[in-house]
Amino acid sequence: MTRYGKRFWLLGAAMAGLAGYVDAIGFLKLGGLFVSFMSGNSTRLAVGLALGLPVAGVAAGLIAAFVGGVVAGTIVTVAAGARRKPAALVGVTLLLAGAAATDGRVSVGATTALLAAAMGMANTLFQHDGEVSVGVTYMTGALVKFAQRLAAAMMGGPRWAWLPYLLLWCGLVGGAVLGALVYPRLGTVSITAAAGVAALLTVYAALLGPADRVAVRA
Repeated sequence: MTRYGKRFWLLGAAMAGLAGYVDAIGFLKLGGLFVSFMSGNSTRLAVGLALGLPVAGVAAGLIAAFVGGVVAGTIVTVAAGARRKPAALVGVTLLLAGAAATDGRVSVGATTALLAAAMGMANTLFQHDGEVSVGVTYMTGALVKFAQRLAAAMMGGPRWAWLPYLLLWCGLVGGAVLGALVYPRLGTVSITAAAGVAALLTVYAALLGPADRVAVRA
């Protein structure tokens, strides 16, 4: 994250917050599965396969939808070139809007698959040399980098290099808290709100422009 200019830290933290918000909604809808945290779904898949539980099929479907979102997002961002961030966010917005439009009208599985695809596409927002450089829906790597940069700061290294990774984690946790509070009260409206936030972030990303990397990596 520190390879990006500071004005992009807000976008990363906001995307992590949106991911936490959507993941909390998916978790509540599915009763313990996720639409952005595929490590957890992979464990549920493995346990379900071992014990012959139907949760394995649901977890496999979510993983497939997430992977599909990453594939689609990669194709879109490659085609968009320097405008890859707003292009990816347009896709995220459309998928979240689709989830809101189908919520309560089709199966829960179809709606949550759209949510998972949106979260997969969200991870194509930050790329370097064709590879994802900042994962906005999973925080294990961000916490490791936060801890490493914090240790480095304690030993005389860059003083604030840990801050972007802490912002990512706080964004995801804060978004998840909000999603858990809002979804039981507003239902489908809460998903519509997620699509609206994604649309606003699309505009923000477009205004930031393509020159998003700095020369020094902390």
